[in-house]
Amino acid sequence: MNDATNGLLRALFDAAVDAAGAQYCVPPNLPPPPKGRTVVVGAGKAAAAMAKAVEDNWPADPPLSGLVITRYGHGVPCRTIQVIEAGHPVPDAAGLAAAERMLAAVRGLGENDLVLALMSGGASSLLALPAPGLKLTDKQIVTKELLKSGAPISELNCVRKHLSAIKGGRLALAAAPARVVSLIISDVPGDDPATIGSGPTVPDPTTRQEALAVLEKRVFAMPRAARAWLDDPASETPKPADPAFAQVDNRVIATAQASLDAAGRMAALHQLEVINLGDRIEGEAREVARSHAHLALHHAKEGKPCVLISGGETTVTVKGHGRGGRNAEYLLALAVALAGAPGISAIACDTDGIDGTETNAGAIIGPDTLARASALGLNARVMLSNNDAYTFFEKLGDLVVTGPTRTNVNDFRAILIQPSLQGRVDSLYELRGPMGTIIWPEVL
Repeated sequence: MNDATNGLLRALFDAAVDAAGAQYCVPPNLPPPPKGRTVVVGAGKAAAAMAKAVEDNWPADPPLSGLVITRYGHGVPCRTIQVIEAGHPVPDAAGLAAAERMLAAVRGLGENDLVLALMSGGASSLLALPAPGLKLTDKQIVTKELLKSGAPISELNCVRKHLSAIKGGRLALAAAPARVVSLIISDVPGDDPATIGSGPTVPDPTTRQEALAVLEKRVFAMPRAARAWLDDPASETPKPADPAFAQVDNRVIATAQASLDAAGRMAALHQLEVINLGDRIEGEAREVARSHAHLALHHAKEGKPCVLISGGETTVTVKGHGRGGRNAEYLLALAVALAGAPGISAIACDTDGIDGTETNAGAIIGPDTLARASALGLNARVMLSNNDAYTFFEKLGDLVVTGPTRTNVNDFRAILIQPSLQGRVDSLYELRGPMGTIIWPEVL
């Protein structure tokens, strides 16, 4: 693949990540110090970086105390705020113990005290404190089954909130009557604070009946304790009318759209037309890829250099036995659908630096991806059907590896169109209307 093209795609991704960096989005949103104590709590992949940004920009007096939980490998040194690393996406005992300590830290505060909550994507798994009668193993089973089923984040978090002793607004209840200010980095389409990290400080509009319906649809062997708890009215989460939320201020300080805007400004510097497909794209990764390939081929036929950018969170329904997150699967399906169309390259990465549970953020494809794979004996369609996109791109040397970025505004995708060899692009079209109809290669 062309080094200049790869460099431009990486620059677009880097611009998107930088726009959500804690060092930029936290300081302007800090509240003034209270008359009393300030207790900092937080959870998520960005929590440690956010805590450091708070320490670096907080007045020396009064001093801060508290703790935040982040994913293993995502910690950064802080002076007075303790950073604890725990399991994600499957919760573990370290997250459970830290969540218990967090609840204890906010209890017993007064009206003059402040709880500064730092929340970002990943908080749902990291705040692993089961509801009464549930064990950690029950939550682990449910989480694994929901992830494997391809459940969207809205369904996943609806269940998590109702099986938790701290999420779904329960952290805010524990902190009352103290004032609570939550600074939130959004990793969900629509930026709903109640969904981000399962909303520990946000009243929950979902119901226990909805959580039960998700489990009945998605989980083959529901733990008995989970069923028994959801049948109990005590499992219902606090709602907006609860007076405890009168002292809660939830602020979304970084979003996928802001990151797309930053990438768009970078693209404009390279004289590229920017086509923003939106920050709320959901659905099966390979189906989204088919749709995006259609659009890319249409714009390539028009002959004008441009870039299609998008955010959101796709899903993968795992049926094979390979390795690969949603961004790698999206790209492998995109490469198959484009069938080597010239002048079209793409990047897809998770802004947290981790594509699912793998070591890469995502990958890059170009017009030569399928040809290079074939030369190595790799069958793209077979590997796609086996959910083995990570292996595919690893063997090609086309993985994007950033390490933890310590932020998370969900997926970033950019399809770069630099038209050339127009006849080859034309051959993929059978014109029927303004958008045309693509003669698709089969996507398994």
